[in-house]
Amino acid sequence: MKFMINKITQLAQELLDHVIGAELPTLYFSPRGEARRMRDILPQLKQKYRPTPWLSNAHLHLMYFDLIKQKNIHLKYDAIEHLDMPDGGITGIAWYGLDLPQTTPTIVLMHTLTGTPESMCELVRDLHQYTGWRIALCLRRGHANLPMPVPKISIFGSTEDLRQQIAHIQMKFGQSTLYAVGSSAGTGLLVRYLGEEGEKSPFKAAFALCPGYDTELGFKNIHPFYSKLMTKKLFKSFIHPYMPTWKSTASLAEVLRTKSLLEFQYQCFELAGYVSFDAYNQATNPIFVFENIKIPLMILNAEDDPICCIRNFDPYKEAIQKMPNIMVVTTKKGSHCGFYEGLHAVSWSARLISDYLMAEEKSV
Repeated sequence: MKFMINKITQLAQELLDHVIGAELPTLYFSPRGEARRMRDILPQLKQKYRPTPWLSNAHLHLMYFDLIKQKNIHLKYDAIEHLDMPDGGITGIAWYGLDLPQTTPTIVLMHTLTGTPESMCELVRDLHQYTGWRIALCLRRGHANLPMPVPKISIFGSTEDLRQQIAHIQMKFGQSTLYAVGSSAGTGLLVRYLGEEGEKSPFKAAFALCPGYDTELGFKNIHPFYSKLMTKKLFKSFIHPYMPTWKSTASLAEVLRTKSLLEFQYQCFELAGYVSFDAYNQATNPIFVFENIKIPLMILNAEDDPICCIRNFDPYKEAIQKMPNIMVVTTKKGSHCGFYEGLHAVSWSARLISDYLMAEEKSV
């Protein structure tokens, strides 16, 4: 009787797994590299990712993440600092766990395309709860209603600004080991920075959640609905509130005529301080420097992501599997930065990020 019950339970689970698209993660890594050890250290990599049953559709999953989760989770940050950049621009850092001991590790978090402390609070909360570490959410120019006295903004951020933010973090917490996490567009800044720094990176390890890889190609592959919607959000967040700042920007009219993220990307170079798209792309696209990344890096993508399409990864599979320090994890489901599991829709990805960083903390 017990055997029959177990068999029926197993068949029911297999049927449910088939319906919701639950499968083992696919891992891409060098078989001779140091990244391979994570396959044995992290249990999640050997278990099926089972998305929340009622969120197995990629668009529903994304809507739940963007419209419900982000609106219903509230977090009181310890402080939000404004930092003056050398050119007069302003960035910020939102702190959580500010009063933890000096030696507590710090996660430097790089937010999404239009990210704010409010939109990032679920990931901040989860990373802190799982690790017990300090979180420093680096706010890019124009985000979170920061003043914009200088007409300069890049949708992927600036590695020069990031260096200033990291220097400030190191000044405050000189005994803290630093780790880095990038989410969505924040992965572009993260990977670009890691590639530029190479061996000099101050981070012990990093995690990229739902990157687009080549940012030009990524915007070509994004679902048209989300491309149009996110372009409007860029106008609402970074153009219209700061019109006095942009009044002398010659290309502003062209920027405002764009209807998609790809069009916006081709026209926003002057806003970012460059004379042409080619100059802007060469200076900001992470794909040109990713092979110079020297620290441990884990990357997570979902095959059903409608924003950072899994096809973006295809041209770089071979190169990444020759790099000893990088592992790419892909799941059949998860949508864009969602990865919810269980009936209560908790984040599978936040647990993976945390376990990965804590495993790196234990390594020599």
